[in-house]
Amino acid sequence: MTAPALPALIDPMVRAFLDDRRALDTALDVYGSPLNLVFPEVFTQKLTRLVAELSRRPARYRICYAHKVNQASSFVRAAASAGIGIDVASVGELDSAQGAGFAPGRIEATGPKGTAFLRRLIDDGVVVNVDNQWELDTIAELATGSAPVRVLLRVSGFDPGRVSRFGIPLGRVERAMATLTAHRDRIEFLGFAFHLDSGDVGERVRAVDRCLTLTESAYEHGLAPSVLNIGGGLRQVFTADAAGFERYMLALRASLAGGGAPMSWGSTTFGYQVDGGSVRGVPVFHKYGNTVAAERMLAELLDAPLERHGGRTVAQVAADNLLELWLEPGKALVDHAGLTVATVEVVKEASDGTILVDLDISRDAVTPADQEVMVDPLVLPGDGRVVDDAPAQVYFAGRLCLERDLITNHVVSLPWVPRPGDLVIFPNTAAYHMDLSAASASMRPPAAKVAILRDADGFRTCADAEFLAATAAGLSEAR
Repeated sequence: MTAPALPALIDPMVRAFLDDRRALDTALDVYGSPLNLVFPEVFTQKLTRLVAELSRRPARYRICYAHKVNQASSFVRAAASAGIGIDVASVGELDSAQGAGFAPGRIEATGPKGTAFLRRLIDDGVVVNVDNQWELDTIAELATGSAPVRVLLRVSGFDPGRVSRFGIPLGRVERAMATLTAHRDRIEFLGFAFHLDSGDVGERVRAVDRCLTLTESAYEHGLAPSVLNIGGGLRQVFTADAAGFERYMLALRASLAGGGAPMSWGSTTFGYQVDGGSVRGVPVFHKYGNTVAAERMLAELLDAPLERHGGRTVAQVAADNLLELWLEPGKALVDHAGLTVATVEVVKEASDGTILVDLDISRDAVTPADQEVMVDPLVLPGDGRVVDDAPAQVYFAGRLCLERDLITNHVVSLPWVPRPGDLVIFPNTAAYHMDLSAASASMRPPAAKVAILRDADGFRTCADAEFLAATAAGLSEAR
């Protein structure tokens, strides 16, 4: 059985760049392979779509780009130029944001924080999204300056059956509000925050409602919250063929159950529970099946009715209560704004006849943690030849001397067998894929990161590390 194709959705600008082989070949000639390419113009387009949805509704809002999703300076600069805020989670990210021109009032710090990081945030006047009671107590001790430290309280525990590492549990918020009340001279409480890594709008609506209840309680404590931070987690759309994706999933499940030819390497089950002929559970790549764009997901949340508030929408209730909605999109802003290019080094057969395509990149530079890349990479002839080979099914392998370094543990259907020197393009890798797990194992340097710019003369490339200087000089430094 031939495995179904998994075509990737590709942004029109990215497609135009790939179709212009001169631009792609120039980037490879200058920066080498493997190569991470980022498209700040696509970032700006994604931001525009989110802003359009927010602007159609009555509530005031602030967007903070979640820097952790990608280290690229070009994305940070695009966010700064657009006038939005930024969410940082480390001293390095704070330095990056400040270097791009973000003023303290436009920076928010999230995630777990130690004493040194908190001291820096306080000294720099950054908004602190407090993760736990210890952070809040430490801020109260460190806040000795003339201006109060502005904080949000991240809360969690909306689903009693799901324990989170992050946020103050709902049952312990009362203690946190007591701390805020006791230190009003040192701490300015802005409001409550949450982050749900879920595509279920209903879960987010319930979280909003609980935070509104907490806001009412805060008023009773003499506090004056003015912000409701609904976090990030807006989904990406990877696949260009949702029905094809479902066909692949059905075929893969059947294969794991023993029906048909193997479609996975070794004993890989992708998180499924396989018991004889039964395949159950949720695979690690379930997000690849999403078909709801980030702006549509955001619109559904903003327009969701709140039963406790007479059926008024989330946006209406926020506006009526003078609450500014903050959100922290990361994946949604870099969706389709990056790709990773690798080069075929060796094509070989395993003992069972399986075709392995070895690349000059490792799995950790293409996908984070245990995730599987469930869209097909593009393969381009390295020498410009006309391809007339027969279709093939292959696995892409990494460059490390480890059995686990399989870039695709699922079989990939290709129109022809790649050859050494051919280019393999992994689409839509900007969101965590490039940076989260990438390492310099075997003393190999990580893939260079290059910004792709477009003007009337076509595409230009600029080393991402030089992007700020290049754009400040009117692109005079860009190649």
